[in-house]
Amino acid sequence: MMIKKEILERNPLLKLGFKNEYILPDGGFGAVLAHAGVGKTALLVQMALHAMMHEQPVLHVSLNDAVSKVDVWYRELFSDMASRYDTAETTEYWETLLNYRFIMTFRVEGFSVPKLEERLSDLMQQNIFKPNVVILDGLKFDESGRGLLIELREMAQKYAMSIWFTVHTHRHEPPKEDGLPLSFLHVADLFDVLVQLAARGPEVCIKALRGQSPDAGADELLLDPATMLIKKR
Repeated sequence: MMIKKEILERNPLLKLGFKNEYILPDGGFGAVLAHAGVGKTALLVQMALHAMMHEQPVLHVSLNDAVSKVDVWYRELFSDMASRYDTAETTEYWETLLNYRFIMTFRVEGFSVPKLEERLSDLMQQNIFKPNVVILDGLKFDESGRGLLIELREMAQKYAMSIWFTVHTHRHEPPKEDGLPLSFLHVADLFDVLVQLAARGPEVCIKALRGQSPDAGADELLLDPATMLIKKR
């Protein structure tokens, strides 16, 4: 379909200097770091949509929002991406994409890796859904130790999945020399890719902190504050 072809060709994530559109290897960890309200979820939903367009099944795990709210993120961002196209065509393509997405929610205090793996195993054993990509939105890194992340990494490697996280950084906490906040340093070595969002006046800048190709001439990318879509400066 033309709509799929054009959106994939316009994928700006490649412009950050990563090696391919999937960015993470199987079993790999990636994170988007930003202050509250800057656009972490919006960026990860766009990464998820591009994976879905490549027929890569995405499991979106939210520790904060209901399924209906997460679904609205996907619908609105896809609608903005496809705004130039005929409504009937976009509706048909959207229904196809939904085959590659499953939303799962937990209460923050009730989340554990064994619980996640149990629910995931149920889906896979019944041939309902097997993800290649997991979005884990809402984990509190300043409260979670290395143990939970090591468990998640083992699970990701066991099932050949990659996992993207949102990391809430605090405005009062100055970043270290590498741009990482102090509260994240105890687990930073577990991550293959790190992307930072930073508000500069009305703009939100997207910067790769780790994982891009050494010889990459990365463009500076922005999140459009009106649509929350990624765009080049």
